[in-house]
Amino acid sequence: MSASQIFNRIGQLGLGLALAGGVVNSALYNVDGGHRAVIFDRFTGIKKLVVGEGTHFFIPWVQRPIIFDVRSRPRNVPVITGSKDLQNVNITLRILFRPVPDELPKIYTILGQDYEERVLPSITTEVLKAVVAQFDAGELITQRDLVSQKVSDDLTERAAQFGFILDDISITHLTFGREFTQAVELKQVAQQEAEKARFLVEKAEQTKKATVISAEGDAQAATLLAKAFGDAGEGLVELRRIEAAEDIAYQLSRSRQVSYLPGGQNLLLNVPTPGN
Repeated sequence: MSASQIFNRIGQLGLGLALAGGVVNSALYNVDGGHRAVIFDRFTGIKKLVVGEGTHFFIPWVQRPIIFDVRSRPRNVPVITGSKDLQNVNITLRILFRPVPDELPKIYTILGQDYEERVLPSITTEVLKAVVAQFDAGELITQRDLVSQKVSDDLTERAAQFGFILDDISITHLTFGREFTQAVELKQVAQQEAEKARFLVEKAEQTKKATVISAEGDAQAATLLAKAFGDAGEGLVELRRIEAAEDIAYQLSRSRQVSYLPGGQNLLLNVPTPGN
């Protein structure tokens, strides 16, 4: 066998291996972690078997794998609805959702791969409108935990009918219409004015009581003084005069411009007289 024949055989063998490798590779598909696959068969339709993670075989052209993400994903759904007392309410719900893996063939057959776009906004709006209509605007604020719990229970039950699992539901945004907001602000201003008026009234009453107590004290002091004058006569007046003189003397003694001279002496010290 010549060298050219050997190279031809090697080339043919390599080509065959390449074709076989291409066929095998085209019949493989990967399912990553946190994902599941549903197989569509051109002859039998969607298979009920859900394929797990890993590398798997399928029949090219006859079968086609459809990959789904089964991990929890967030979705914000804003809704405008009305309360029990006919106030406009803007509320946003944050939902963590994922499909039930065993329900994926049914979900794909009925809803398709964009199942969350088809279901979540509609059922969230339906549940929120039904729950919010049971509460007044004030109760939506004061009983927010109760509202959130009721929304969570009803929405979880509703989503289970479509093959969804809701891991978490929370109210992230809750506001009211402009009219209600203005009414709340006016109410707060009125309450502040009422508190201020009550403070002024209490202050006036305290001032009045203080004045009455002071007047009663002055009257009692005057009565005691009158009684003392009646009992002691001029003696009490003389005592007050002595106390006043002592106070004046004490104040003068602290002044540097005042000097004390012995009594009975000439005030003009060392001044010569006309006869001298």
